[in-house]
Amino acid sequence: MIRSSEQSDAELLARSNNGDEAAFLLLYRRTQGPVFRFAMQMSGSRTIAEDVTQEVFLALARGGSRFDPAKGSLQSYLFGVTRNQVLRRLDKRANLVSIDEERDCGAAAGSFEAAADQHGDLARAQTVDLVRRAVQSLPVNYREVVVLCDLEEVSYEDAAAVLDCAIGTIRSRLHRARAMLAERLQFVRESAPSVSRAGDSRYVV
Repeated sequence: MIRSSEQSDAELLARSNNGDEAAFLLLYRRTQGPVFRFAMQMSGSRTIAEDVTQEVFLALARGGSRFDPAKGSLQSYLFGVTRNQVLRRLDKRANLVSIDEERDCGAAAGSFEAAADQHGDLARAQTVDLVRRAVQSLPVNYREVVVLCDLEEVSYEDAAAVLDCAIGTIRSRLHRARAMLAERLQFVRESAPSVSRAGDSRYVV
């Protein structure tokens, strides 16, 4: 018999839909981190990310049967639900809390903070913070492709499924988003020469 830890997300969800609470818990442990990071990187707010993550998994517990594996992976499905939840909250929130006010996020905010905390390097931390700010400054339709494809390393195909658009649109938006990020980071580096150039070659950390 296949151990639950070796089962696919879709198989665990099927078990969960049949009332297996242990399967749902394992599925939550597998997928909660990416969902939270996506919500955090999209919104810039830990509060929003926590609320969205809770709503996403409540929705999954109540309506997991809506997931169709023929249309993509469960991760893509969860990212799609997360995106919709985040956009609803951003639409209702005219003045989004600045990421300056969310500095207590720590490791929970994902790979950005983990990298800075691990190395304990001030210049590195400054670069990470500037990149994060630059990503946050992008219009939503460009921010989401950067978060999905560059930060979460989702494939173009899965990103297209999440955003319900063509792969060509993903490629086009990502190309434009990277150019916008490069412009922003170049301006910041020229304005603050003391900041480390560790992130010059690649902005994803």
